[in-house]
Amino acid sequence: MHRLRLLGSVEFPYRRDRLGTIGRAALYSLIALPLALTGLALVVAVLLIGAVLSWTALGLWLIAAAVRLALALGDLQRALAKSLLGLEIDPPVRAETSGVFDWRRSVLGGRPGWRAVGCALAAPLTALLALGSVYIGFVHGVLLTLYPVLKRWNYFTIREPDGSVRHVGMEVGGVELDSWPRWLLPFAVGLLLLYAAPWLVRHALTPHRLLLTALLGPDRADQRIRTLEETRAQAVDDAAATLRRIERDLHDGTQARLVGLGMHLTMIRELVAGGAGQDRILKVVETAQGNAKQAVADLRHLVKGIHPPVLDQGLDTALATLAADSALPVRVSCGIEGRPSPAVESIAYFCTAELLANAAKHSGASEVTVTVHGAAKILLLTVQDNGRGGAVVGAGSGLAGLRARVRTVDGSLTCDSPPGGPTVVSVLLPFG
Repeated sequence: MHRLRLLGSVEFPYRRDRLGTIGRAALYSLIALPLALTGLALVVAVLLIGAVLSWTALGLWLIAAAVRLALALGDLQRALAKSLLGLEIDPPVRAETSGVFDWRRSVLGGRPGWRAVGCALAAPLTALLALGSVYIGFVHGVLLTLYPVLKRWNYFTIREPDGSVRHVGMEVGGVELDSWPRWLLPFAVGLLLLYAAPWLVRHALTPHRLLLTALLGPDRADQRIRTLEETRAQAVDDAAATLRRIERDLHDGTQARLVGLGMHLTMIRELVAGGAGQDRILKVVETAQGNAKQAVADLRHLVKGIHPPVLDQGLDTALATLAADSALPVRVSCGIEGRPSPAVESIAYFCTAELLANAAKHSGASEVTVTVHGAAKILLLTVQDNGRGGAVVGAGSGLAGLRARVRTVDGSLTCDSPPGGPTVVSVLLPFG
């Protein structure tokens, strides 16, 4: 719920934010069409000149310059959409070049440039819809709402056959709307247009948003390559961090206890050889036995962090074990046809463990539900709690690390956590 505070004045944060969003969308609609028309004129003009001169060496350079101009226009449109609409569009992947001829070959042969040219050609059409919605919703809405006042100055003159003159502000179907109560009709229509204007602008901008996203962002192949590069780097970092953790745990824990065990065994041998008393020998033996037990426990914990042995019995059994060890009551529902690959089972296990730990520490929940469905080569893991909500990926909740882990096998993680709850985290993994 949004907070209302009364200290001499009333604050409405939601309304202020909504008005700001509407204003930025309207401003974008006013700017988008002139920008698109200017870009269209420049790109088409340079392309045509380059096409005419294509039989000369200068023609290809002009065509390359037109494509590069379209790319620059796309950069400007992405920045404008981000600042005013909050629309994040990743830039397309561009090849690195060395030398002017390599640059020309890259610009003319690359897909991002020609997709930007296509956007420059189509953008005026979609931008026109947005500008039209502003004109109809806001401009006409204001004019019609103020019609009872503006009709005193905004009118046209009609000369009757008898020579008389009439001033008419608005006439629809032969019916004048200047007198009371007829002027209530344009007034009501104006209020209706102003009320519907945000809806009109938002929906009129949808084709323009889709056009910019489709043509100015990376295509599917580039997105796939970028995702694979990021996940590969993340996998390498995770592997290095895991090796460092194992080395540190072995050095600081198990190795130290085994060294202590060896020292106590040496002490026992010296005590036996020296004829020490039985009580003294037994005390040293008990200490050595305790070190041996703790070293075994440390090794088991270390192995569990690498690959939990309970996963050998299946993911459903492993999740049931996690639920039994959780600090919160956990209900587990599993419906898996077949068995996923060991890597997918491990990721699902550790994601569940982290999400249960997050729920116990941060959510204030009283119950957690874990649901796993696996079919048609897709494994869907859902963890839901009835806590206070407000969880965000990348806000220190550990969800960003889970998302990176999931992406190493080409999976995805989404989080739906409105204020007040519930929090639902869904992990989609490939089955194999």
